[in-house]
Amino acid sequence: MAATAAKAAPRKTAGKSAPKPSARSASGASAKSSVSNGPLEFSKDEELRAYRDMLLIRRFEEKAGQLYGMGLIGGFCHLYIGQEAVVTGMQMALEQGDQVITGYRDHGHMLACEMDPKGVMAELTGRRGGYSKGKGGSMHMFSVEKQFYGGHGIVGAQVSLGTGLAFANRYRKNGKVALAYFGDGASNQGQVYESFNMAKLWKLPIVYVIENNKYGMGTSVERASSTTNLSQRGASFEIPGEQVDGMDVRAVKAAGDRAVKHARDGKGPYILEMITYRYRGHSMSDPAKYRSKEEVQKMRETHDPIEMVRRRIVDGKMASEDDLKGVDKEVRDIVNAAAEFATNDPEPDPSELWTDILR
Repeated sequence: MAATAAKAAPRKTAGKSAPKPSARSASGASAKSSVSNGPLEFSKDEELRAYRDMLLIRRFEEKAGQLYGMGLIGGFCHLYIGQEAVVTGMQMALEQGDQVITGYRDHGHMLACEMDPKGVMAELTGRRGGYSKGKGGSMHMFSVEKQFYGGHGIVGAQVSLGTGLAFANRYRKNGKVALAYFGDGASNQGQVYESFNMAKLWKLPIVYVIENNKYGMGTSVERASSTTNLSQRGASFEIPGEQVDGMDVRAVKAAGDRAVKHARDGKGPYILEMITYRYRGHSMSDPAKYRSKEEVQKMRETHDPIEMVRRRIVDGKMASEDDLKGVDKEVRDIVNAAAEFATNDPEPDPSELWTDILR
């Protein structure tokens, strides 16, 4: 997913945004970070890159929702609309060769890892040109080439697998960092804590990214978790953690820089709790009646991650409205081409039923 603008080196200057609550480390002391000073100030190229990358995810997911409604996508389909800043900002903090693994809300992560939208959409529609040859669908796609180790349908399973990736990195001494994404619901799973223990014990180079979108399926985090500051879930293992405004791509990038450096420097795991929000239901079959329309609309109007970047670009005269319309057209063309490919590509041959499986 090549950005329209050149990818400039990350800037380390503090921004001038309103202060955020100070992050707390797992031991209870203030974390050594610039969270309380606000997010980084992005360069023009970084703002344009973030805008384009998030917009691609948004338009792709909107199209996936349309195809699902037309019956062209079967099974489950979990959309990432509203959470685009999390994976976009974190990806900007990584180096070539770092690994990503996540759960079943995974389309945005794949696009952020620069996987081909045609291959992703073709997998959604069950076509042979898909990343898993049309046999995995929405929740099971992989690309070793892009260092994307899958979206996983078992809740929390990717946390243990991501810890294994980090163990391999430490064993090989290759200097790479693994990112394991999971949600607020998965944060209550037992294997998560087993993974935390092992990662801290062996000082594994991993960042655990908790995408707290407020609801685990249809249950609010307040009703499912006795402690709602999920960044502190590693406290008993002395794993540092931060809460981050996951709707602001600059705040995500700033926290990602700190966490990834911590892991890459051999200091062990780090937890980032991204406070974010999904606009759609848990999956396409979820009517989301457990929250009000007013709640969703308020988030869209006041804290949409793409709109915030768009305003900064226009207000800062980094690009005109017409320029941004051009970016939107480019993105729509890519998504439409992906949908066209995905609806015309042949289905897998029946003989594929017996390939790529363990017997």
